[in-house]
Formats: sequence, structure tokens, C-alpha cells
Amino acid sequence: MRRVVRAALLALAVFAGGAGGVLSLKAQPMANTVPMEAWNAYRDRFVAENGRVVDTANGDISHSEGQGYGMLLAFLAGDRSNFERIWSFTRTELMIRDDGLAAWRWDPNATPHVTDVNAASDGDILISYALARAGAAWNNPAYTDAARKIARALGAKLVVKSGDRLVLLPGVMGFSAEERKDGPILNLSYWIFEAFPVLAQLAPETDWVKLGTSGLDLLTVARLGPAQLPPDWIAAPARGPVSLAEGFPPVFGYNSLRISLYLLRAGIADPQILEGFRRNWLVENGGVPAVVDIPSGRVVTPLTEPGYRMLGALLACALEGTAIPQELRRFEPTLYYPSTLFLLSWAVLVEKYPRCL
Repeated sequence: MRRVVRAALLALAVFAGGAGGVLSLKAQPMANTVPMEAWNAYRDRFVAENGRVVDTANGDISHSEGQGYGMLLAFLAGDRSNFERIWSFTRTELMIRDDGLAAWRWDPNATPHVTDVNAASDGDILISYALARAGAAWNNPAYTDAARKIARALGAKLVVKSGDRLVLLPGVMGFSAEERKDGPILNLSYWIFEAFPVLAQLAPETDWVKLGTSGLDLLTVARLGPAQLPPDWIAAPARGPVSLAEGFPPVFGYNSLRISLYLLRAGIADPQILEGFRRNWLVENGGVPAVVDIPSGRVVTPLTEPGYRMLGALLACALEGTAIPQELRRFEPTLYYPSTLFLLSWAVLVEKYPRCL
């Protein structure tokens, strides 16, 4: 299993150094995998004039994850001006920590607006990855330099050794083995596998391949409960089994929904790793993802919005060659999060699975 996982990670795209500090992206798709019409609809609904990406289901706050998603989608649509607009807000409003990482939470109704200065590793990965891709594709060394600084800070602050594993802490504070008796506490949906080979070129002092391998190994042992799905939050001590993290909802929920998307975007369509998703979504629930209670295996909330159903449709395409249903072939923005998942799924369909469209 480890050899297969390592080979899959090494087969992903890598950077090669270019002149003038600009990285030359190898084996990576260029922009324009997100249709401009769809991106414009997303931008009009969720991106404010100042470049703030608004989480419409969460009190209209913004967060580092949303800024990273917005930058990545703008890049995938080939929209340079709005990429810069989103990055400008991110740089001025969230890049306020002294360690090179972003503060994760910004609230328009609070003073000061940043209400939690802790970092969120998935947000920082998305921001660095989007900057690196844009810097390479658009010959912008400033983007590449910013991406490198964030990647180095990620490796220094949030990638840590835990027994034989290299793991990604969700934040700088509150999740480590030193801070939690059941720690480290991990969220496997923070492993954005497609970004690791890019980060490896930006910050080679960190072993991003080993981090990816550890993440995939954890996905094979964190299939808990009757549904055999990974919880949003796990306790993964250096010695002992993986278990539900104390103090967190014991669910496969809105976080872990992204895992299958991240695997497929990275070109990792391993049926063994994806089996729990396939059985729960495609066999038992008609292609509809759901929030699942881990101890009982009971469906708590079916997720029927198009963005969530697109996750099931993408999985059916990748594993079974099933065509995307007609009702999912047109993007209509709903809420921020499922709309984001829809467009990221569409981009990977265009890139890797055009036969299903």
C-alpha cells in the first residue's frame, strides 16, 4: 500500500525552477477549467468589491479557506484581475501573524475584524498553492515569492512528526500532542494532496511526500463506525489506534465531504481508499452525500444541494464511468460552500474526466 501511495504522489505535478525567481509549472493543467460564466456567477454572489470571499451560511464571515478557494477558482477561470483583488484582501487583512501564516477568521460585524488569529492549515495551503500556480502561469515572481514564504511557514509551524508519521496540524494552537492528552488532533480534509508536490518545490526542507503518504495511510485506518467513514476530527496519537477526537462532534460531516474531491483532483482514484464514500453515497444513498453519525452509522442530514450532489456524481464518474446527470451540468450558485465544491468538481471533470460531461 505504501509503495502505491508514494508512486501516486510522485506522479503528481511538480515545479521546475525558472529564471528570475518564477517557477515553471510542469504537468499541471493551465487555467480555464472553470467556465467564465460560472465563475462570474460565483464571483458576483460571494466575492465583495474589496476581494473578501463571503461565507453566506456562516454569518457572512470570511476565512483563510474561503480566500484560498476564491484565489484558486479565479486562477482556474483565468481571471487575473479578480485573483489579484482576492489576494489583496487576503494579504492586507489576514496576513497579520508574525510567523508568515494567515489569521483564519474575519468578521465584518466585529472590531477588530479578525476574531481569531490562529492559523488554519488548509487555508494557508490553498493560498500558497493558488499563488504558486498563478505565479508560474502568469510569470509573476511576486506571487511565487509570497507562495514560498507561506509554504515555508507551513512546514515550520504545522507539519510535525508524530511517531512514524508526519502529520499536518489543523492550527498552530490547540491541536498538538503537547496541548491535548489525546493529541495530535487532526482533520484529514486539510490534506490537500494536489498541492503537496507544488509545496515540495517551494519549501523542499519539508518532506511533503511523506506528509501525503501519512495522510493516505491515516485515511485507511480512520474508517470508523458501521459506515466506515473518516470523522471530521480524529485523535491520532503516536502510539495507539486512531479514534474520535474528544470534544468534537462525532460525525463524518461538512469537513470530510471534501476528502474524495481532494483525492480525485490529485489523481488518486484508489478504490480502496474511496470505498466508504462509494458505498455510502452511491450504493446506499442514491448519489447523495450526507452527514453521518460515526458511532451508529446513521445518516443525520442528507445533503441534496447541487454542490454536494456533484461530489457524488464526480465519484461515480471516476470509479464507474457514470455520466454527470443533466441537472448538474449547469451552475447556479446557492450557498458559498456547496457552490465552491461544485466548481472545484467541475474543474477536475474538465481536466481528468471529460468523458463524463
